[in-house]
Formats: sequence, C-alpha cells, structure tokens
Amino acid sequence: MIPKLKPVKTDSLKDVCVTRFEELIISGKLSPGQKLPSERELAIQLGVSRPVVHEALVDVAAKGLVSMKPRIGSVVNDYRREGSLALLNSLVNYHDGRLEPKLLEGLLDMRILFETENAKLAAQNRTDEQAGDLRQLVRQEQDAAENNIELLTELDFQFHLLLAIATDNPSYPLLLNSFKQVYTNLTGLFFSLPAVIPTVLDFHQKLVVAIDKKNEQEAVLVMTGLLAHGEKILKEIITR
Repeated sequence: MIPKLKPVKTDSLKDVCVTRFEELIISGKLSPGQKLPSERELAIQLGVSRPVVHEALVDVAAKGLVSMKPRIGSVVNDYRREGSLALLNSLVNYHDGRLEPKLLEGLLDMRILFETENAKLAAQNRTDEQAGDLRQLVRQEQDAAENNIELLTELDFQFHLLLAIATDNPSYPLLLNSFKQVYTNLTGLFFSLPAVIPTVLDFHQKLVVAIDKKNEQEAVLVMTGLLAHGEKILKEIITR
C-alpha cells in the first residue's frame, strides 16, 4: 500500500520578506532608530503585495526588531534592548546557522545554568512515573538509527523537557519549550557527527540512574559533563 504523501511546501512570500528584513537589521545594514519606507514602497521594492509586507512587519515587530508606530511607520529597534525569545532562532539561523562566537558563548553559558538546575531539581522532585518515562526515552534513543538525526534530535529534546517537567517548577518546561527551535537547531548540528551519539546516550543513561536514585550531586555532575562535551563539539563544528 502506498503511504499517504504530505503536501509539498515552499516558503511563503511573507516568510521570505521576514527573512529579508531580519538579515538587514541583524547585519547592521539598517540601524536602530532608522525609519523604514512605507509599506507601499516596500511592497514595490520587494515585488509583493502590501498585505504581505504588513504581515511580515507584524512578525518582525513581534520579535522586537521593529516598532510599528501609527502615523509614523515602522522604525528599527536595537534588538538587544527590544528583542524577544522569538528572535533567538533568527539569530541562530543568520549566516546559514554560522553563529557569532559571542552569541554561541551566551547560549551555552545560559544552558549550563538552566540544565544543571534542572538536573538537581529533577533528582530531588521526580515522581516514580517520571523516572520510568526517562528510562523509556533512553531505550527509544538507543533503538533509534544513528543516521536518523531528526528522530534523535526530537528524542533528545523530549529527554531534557521531561527533566524540566520533573523539577516540579512549572516555569522550567515552558521556558525550554520557548527555546525549542533554537535548541533543536543546535542539537541537529551536534548529531551531524555520528561519533558523538554513543557518548550522549551514555551520559543520558548515567543521568537517569542518578535521578532514579534521587542523587542530586551525581545528577549535576553528569549533566555538567554532558554539557561540557556538547560545548566542545559544537564549537568545533561551528568554527570550521
């Protein structure tokens, strides 16, 4: 039986315009405080309709890159002051995923603080059901084919998300979900080297054992080792 095929998707005109605006602002070609041309003029320059430009600007404004002001138009923001979490994915994708060193350092430093706290609290507060779910996720990771990077990336995210849920702090899983696209982009790069996969799975297995025993100190130690390994590999990949 022939499986049902998914519709072929292409980038929408709005998404293309969003990417164009993001590149101009992130690259510095458009400066903070600079007023953009009117939506009508932008539509003519880009060869699209005015509603498409408007939708793209609304998307860019939601990320904090511009402010849309009545009777004035769209003005470029300093994204370091006005940017939202939604902008992080655009920054990661800028230059086709080649991260600026300072941005990479910031993301990795933030992850160390967040993930080690998750490991400690998960060991402290996890339920028996959550401990079982973590063991099941590790088995799924071990069963996944090493060349299925998409599946491994999703399972890895679900593993860390379950850790966040097990902390019993409702804010932590919400925060991690906010970073999902950024997180999985970086993890996908990481898993592009098949040799790292067995090492990650070994760290995950040790982490599950520590959390199962409710050993907070060991959980933090294992998580720190996992993150140090990931940081080293990611920097090697990105700086090539």
